[in-house]
Amino acid sequence: MMETGGKILNEAALSGYYGNPLSESNHIRRAGHCAVLPTLTPPGPGFNFRHTMVILVTGGSGLVGRRLIPYLENQGHRVVRLVRSRDVAGEKAVFWSTSEGRVYWDEPGEIDAFVHLAGESILGRWTRAKKARIRESRVGPTHNLCTFLAEMEAPPRVLIAASATGYYGNRGEEVLVEKSPSGDGYLPEVCRQWEAATEPARAAGIRVVNLRIGMVLTPEGGALAAMRTPFRLALGGKVGDGRQYMSWITRDDLVAVIRFMLESDDLDGPVNAVAPQPVTNAEFTRTLGLALHRPTPFTVPAFMVRLLFGQMGKDLLLASAKVMPDRLKEAGFAFRHSDLAAALDNLLSATPRD
Repeated sequence: MMETGGKILNEAALSGYYGNPLSESNHIRRAGHCAVLPTLTPPGPGFNFRHTMVILVTGGSGLVGRRLIPYLENQGHRVVRLVRSRDVAGEKAVFWSTSEGRVYWDEPGEIDAFVHLAGESILGRWTRAKKARIRESRVGPTHNLCTFLAEMEAPPRVLIAASATGYYGNRGEEVLVEKSPSGDGYLPEVCRQWEAATEPARAAGIRVVNLRIGMVLTPEGGALAAMRTPFRLALGGKVGDGRQYMSWITRDDLVAVIRFMLESDDLDGPVNAVAPQPVTNAEFTRTLGLALHRPTPFTVPAFMVRLLFGQMGKDLLLASAKVMPDRLKEAGFAFRHSDLAAALDNLLSATPRD
């Protein structure tokens, strides 16, 4: 531990821009009992390290939220989860009515920022009911929340609202940036409606960032956790012809992007939250196999993907989106993990290999 300005900080709070070290990455290297900080690239122009903020977060128990909240707390901010059950509301959790949009916040003082991550998982077979839940968990609650924020006497300065690279649809080898038009089909339509639902907040003068998030990599859940076991058993392989592009980002980098958005006054509107080096499915398959020291001899035929997973397989596993983070790069954001091989080595190094 060390003392700074009369405040005691533990090593978890020393990791600066990239947050506290959890099992998935090595943000603080250790020499004996001392913390040795890695060299970090300073943020670019327009970055503003602010006073302690009051930040409300939806989706706090999800894959991203449960990493984001302790990270922001270790930066000295006060973070309060929005929950949909009165029974779990308390000091660090406030009841949020998704049907009304109302947040039952009755404390004095302003709310500085909102991070809105809530939404039904898109993984799983897309039955009619599943597709309805995917849409209804995003569009309606987002619109209701943004209407409530717009009507607040002292609205927050910024709203970071999740969206997805599904906005672009299946685009082959086309390079996609924030100004690229939306695609066709179910996911692009949902994403367009999801982003449009934030308009009441934007119209009220709140700075709104629509974060188009790619495939989030962490061994604690999501796609990487699902792939790890079959790949460890040497059962991994490319999907279809393997030429479809996958736009990815590590969870640590995504959390750092969210903080960057909170503190960078120059950014609003759509921002692609993806690493700067998208890869094809064949490249991803080969790289994951190398990281786990396993061969990847198999191919899952496209017809089998469609048979097993239906529309989800077609729109997620076989679709191609070569998305680039142009606005993040222009703003000076420094990715810790821009190379897939290095990212997977880092993420999987804490997990014992067979």
